[in-house]
Amino acid sequence: MTSLNISLPEALKEYVEGQVASGDWGTPSEYVRELIRKDKERRLSSLKEDLLASVRGGKVELPVAEIRKKGLVQLLRQRTSEKLQTNSQRGSRR
Repeated sequence: MTSLNISLPEALKEYVEGQVASGDWGTPSEYVRELIRKDKERRLSSLKEDLLASVRGGKVELPVAEIRKKGLVQLLRQRTSEKLQTNSQRGSRR
């Protein structure tokens, strides 16, 4: 395993130490690793939901130049968000 040093304000450092002291985690590293895993799962779940919403919402065109410029995931999120906003606005007009 490799190391990564991070700096925290005193209040966050105390919070992390308190979480470790609760006994749920053995070290601050274990606590931070779990937070990162949960964030990763949340982001992947959000992307999955966005992609499914996009599929249900019809065709989304992604120009290759935009994919190269922004990256596929970011572009899909942007387009899905725009499509959801448009659908939401249409629904509120009814």
